[in-house]
Order: sequence, then C-alpha cells, then structure tokens
Amino acid sequence: MTKPEAAQAAQANPEEEARRRRIGRWKMLAVVAVCAAPMIASYLTYYVIKPQSRNNYGALIDPRQYPIPDLGSSAIDGSPAKLQDYKGKWVMLQVDRGDCGEPCQKKLLTMRQLRLMQGKEMERIERVWLVIDRAPVATLLLREFDGTDILRVDAGKLQSWLPADAGTSAEDHIYLIDPLGNLMMRFPKDPDPGKMKKDISKLLRASSIG
Repeated sequence: MTKPEAAQAAQANPEEEARRRRIGRWKMLAVVAVCAAPMIASYLTYYVIKPQSRNNYGALIDPRQYPIPDLGSSAIDGSPAKLQDYKGKWVMLQVDRGDCGEPCQKKLLTMRQLRLMQGKEMERIERVWLVIDRAPVATLLLREFDGTDILRVDAGKLQSWLPADAGTSAEDHIYLIDPLGNLMMRFPKDPDPGKMKKDISKLLRASSIG
C-alpha cells in the first residue's frame, strides 16, 4: 500500500488510527520507565522505604531540602569552579580553614582512606575540601592529599546550607553528596571510619547512579 493509500485508509478508519496512537504512547512510556527505574528504586530505598532493621551510622538528610546552592566558589588557583561540577559522582565533603590544623588533616586522611576502602567502586567517589577563608594551603599538604579537590567558598553562604549536630559546626563533620547534586548524609564529629565505610558501601550497592 502506498503512503497516499495508507493515509486514505487511516482517514476512513479513525478508530484504527486512534488505536495505533495509543500503542505508540504506551511504547514511549515503557521506554521512559525502563530508563528511570534504577534511579527511582535507589531513591525509594533510601528516602521513602525505611525498614525498621536499617541502622545507619551517618544521619540521613532529606535531599529535597539541601540542593547545592551558589557558594561563590573558585578553585584554589582562583579559576572558576563549582560544587555542582561534580554531579554524576558521589562526593565526600569536608569544610575547614586554609591553615588546616590537626582535626582538618584527620578528616582529609579519613576521606582518602574511605575512598580506598571501596576497592573497585572508589572511582565513583570524589573528595572535596571547602576552604572558608583566604589563608594559603601549604604545598606539603597539597602533595600529601593529592586527589582531594579544594574549593574556596563564601563562608556565610556555606553556613546557611550545611546542617550540623547540636553543639557542633560544619567544620566538625564529613558530609556526603549524591550524584544528583543533593546533600544526603552527615557523619558525626570524630567518626568511626569502619562504620562510615559500611554506610557508603550500602549506598553504592543500592544505587546504579554515580
């Protein structure tokens, strides 16, 4: 049947044409559902379905309330850089001053070790240190923790974004950002790396994104 003949047949049989359109829409919806299923399943697991047996070490944060804001950030060399640039990856995040005393260095070490502990999954994780002042970062520190990205940010904008435990500040915690760019977990002050590893491993297993 030629195209003109097919068009005439469709006009002569409007019910058949409507049926074809319905089938086409259902096929399109099926393709969308298959593509979105892994992401939907991951978020249902962590943000909707909360079985009584689950025992997280870190505090889960509702990601809908904490998308990454404009932090007025730049790379350590002054070039443009944003935390949003890490979308698609899991991000371990710490906050501190440029002089980075012992507690700061301990957090940097913990993040490095946690990433290594994930084995073949470690490439899914990035480490970021947000510096909240203009103090220079020591060259020896940059070398020791090579692989940790450093961004300078506006301290005021940052303070209104990162939630902290009572009696602590954002500088006391390590945070986790999901691959969609939302803050989703806060670990306690002076955390247990072994328990942190279990939380992160569970998230990586449950999620096919990032």
